[in-house]
Amino acid sequence: MNDMPSLSIVTICRDNLEDLLRTCSSVDAQSKPPHEHIVVDGSSGDGIRRWLAENPQPAYRRSVSEPDEGISDAFNKGIAMSTGDVIVMLNSGDELYDGTVLARVSEAFLEDPSIQWLHGSMKLKRGGRWVVIGKPFERGKLYRGMRATFHPTMYVRRALHERHGLYDKGLRLAMDYDFLCRICDEKSAFIKEPLAIFDPSGVSTENYMRGVEEAYRCHRRHHGFSLQQEIWKRRQLLLHTVLESGFGRWLYGLKVRLGLANA
Repeated sequence: MNDMPSLSIVTICRDNLEDLLRTCSSVDAQSKPPHEHIVVDGSSGDGIRRWLAENPQPAYRRSVSEPDEGISDAFNKGIAMSTGDVIVMLNSGDELYDGTVLARVSEAFLEDPSIQWLHGSMKLKRGGRWVVIGKPFERGKLYRGMRATFHPTMYVRRALHERHGLYDKGLRLAMDYDFLCRICDEKSAFIKEPLAIFDPSGVSTENYMRGVEEAYRCHRRHHGFSLQQEIWKRRQLLLHTVLESGFGRWLYGLKVRLGLANA
């Protein structure tokens, strides 16, 4: 009989206590608690550190409050502190979709121990509307970036970091895609039901554009030039610009009403 894998949640945060409170609440509401919840606090102020120290926390929550060198460095600190078999990065502001998420993820790994990582659908705001989207990862569509594979829903076996390394500290935005490029040939699974709710507050148009360009460079570094990705990149930049307009939001609303949000 196989053992249930232990799950570690890593949450990075910086000067956003209200966002962290939402994330922690979603973790604490789980029917199956995590093995551990590690909070990596890189704040310039002491609001988060004081909240963690002065309020009762579940036994599984541990934290570190100190400066970091960016998102990847904070991720890597959390991984280094973790001890679970499977790790998920749930940033402050993002939430586990409901109280059954960790139980469903654990069952999936238990049913097929050969799975190295899994992901699921996610609730997010697109075109001004909340939608649930996500599709099974396809190696042949890696050039499309993280469009159907969402980092807050990615549960990764610790062994993958031992084989493929940690997050690249030289990247500002596409560190999750860079890691996906490295583990793309590992066996994965997909949970159709949503696993997370994505906080859209930190996604600016400028960051989106930079993220697409950075992901493009990551793909070239790991898998060489791809004409498909060149075309897809231009398509994504155009679609994002259109979705920022009133007309584009109306068109996307029509797509949602037709049941094509996940198309």
